[in-house]
Amino acid sequence: MLIAIVADLHANLEATQAVFKEIDIRKPDKIVCLGDLTGYNANPNEVVDFVREREIPCVMGNHDAAVCGLEDPWFFRAAAKKAIEWQFDKLSDDNRRWLSSCPEQVVFRGNYLGVHGSPSSRDDYIIDWLDAMRQLEFLNGREVNACFFGHSHRPSFFSEKGNATPGNTGNIRQLHPSNRYFINPGAVGQPRDRDPRAAFGLFDLQRMTFEFCRVEYDIETCQKKIMQAGLPGELARRLARGK
Repeated sequence: MLIAIVADLHANLEATQAVFKEIDIRKPDKIVCLGDLTGYNANPNEVVDFVREREIPCVMGNHDAAVCGLEDPWFFRAAAKKAIEWQFDKLSDDNRRWLSSCPEQVVFRGNYLGVHGSPSSRDDYIIDWLDAMRQLEFLNGREVNACFFGHSHRPSFFSEKGNATPGNTGNIRQLHPSNRYFINPGAVGQPRDRDPRAAFGLFDLQRMTFEFCRVEYDIETCQKKIMQAGLPGELARRLARGK
């Protein structure tokens, strides 16, 4: 069974379309979304509609919670807060209700967990191996072999028995049944690992491998939409830098 994992689409329609075009070519049996369909970019409704139409299981991200009015955005940085406030007015009532109903976690194929930030909170960051190991206590007592997460916008692969960091496109990691893992596929809509290409992952349960995938997308069109919407220019500029 092949499962595509996507995270942090962030209202970037061009990146979302490019990623799903590649996913359709790879023909996975299932797709799981780790949240933050909204925030930063200029097409929140279109991206939410895209995921809804495909009936993809999705967790709620911290930007999603803020855009839905479930959390106060006071702790976001100024540019992110501006985008949330703009999207709060733009998001349709139907999409707001759908996003508000998304769970904190999803479990798939019995032993695999999907979260936004971490098993403890959608707002927590897992940046390095020590961060991941601190989250193990929230997996104790649960039959979880791998936890897939987003939020940091950085492709990451952390093993309970030693840390590891992925390389470039096509990087494949082997998973072992006697180990536990924390895996971030990277961000679709706003990568932060100095690679501007949109990121996603493919989890092969038969081979027990995870592949980090990247695709080019029309960054310039996304940038123009950000500027036309009157959103902060830094949100457009950072897309080309991948940071």
